[in-house]
Amino acid sequence: MRKAGGPSKGAEAHRHNHRDRLRQRFIDGGADAVPDYELLEMVLYGAILRGDTKPLAKRLLAQFGDINHVLAAPEARLKEVEGVGDKVVFQLKLMQAVGHRMARAKVMQKPILSSWDALLIYCQTAMAHRDLEQFRVLYLDRKNVLIADEAQADGTVDHVPVYPREVVKRALELNATALILVHNHPSGDPTPSQADIDMTFAIRDAAEVLGITIHDHLVIGKARELSFRAEGYL
Repeated sequence: MRKAGGPSKGAEAHRHNHRDRLRQRFIDGGADAVPDYELLEMVLYGAILRGDTKPLAKRLLAQFGDINHVLAAPEARLKEVEGVGDKVVFQLKLMQAVGHRMARAKVMQKPILSSWDALLIYCQTAMAHRDLEQFRVLYLDRKNVLIADEAQADGTVDHVPVYPREVVKRALELNATALILVHNHPSGDPTPSQADIDMTFAIRDAAEVLGITIHDHLVIGKARELSFRAEGYL
């Protein structure tokens, strides 16, 4: 007789066998061999050592839509989902950080203008699924090598405060000769507002006085990005 409320030996064996089969399927076929909910199910193994993680994986996807949104969701919103505690939040944020670092490694200390696709992927990974606006500056040296990537400010759902003098001051501290400005639109639509355009021109004008070039301003939406350079704003 098993204790009331505890899993039976048969249930435990089934759970272990399921995890083993899922791991083997992933090993044999890679990520393409498993749907999103099973991939997330395996991510949750690190937080939930016993028990079935499939229901929680499906609840998270139902709540946030896809894995990117699950990993990027704020802690408070994650904890609104039944079954999410501190260990689950830690596991999800750990995976998000690993993804960011991998994307970042492909662009840091590399000539950015010849690694443009990798840069766009990095910006999408880092910013597309944020609930609040964030403004980042990518600092380049005279060979257009990316030497620093720094978040300048966090804002609200539709505004982020930016101070051109601080952006240019930091460029001088880093001996940067060119900048790429990046910010996200949580609404998903990367179309720039008039405030975005005015802020870009203010930074451009301040930078030009000191011989610093603004290569582009990227606005990151949910599914696509907009380039000020490509659209003729710069």
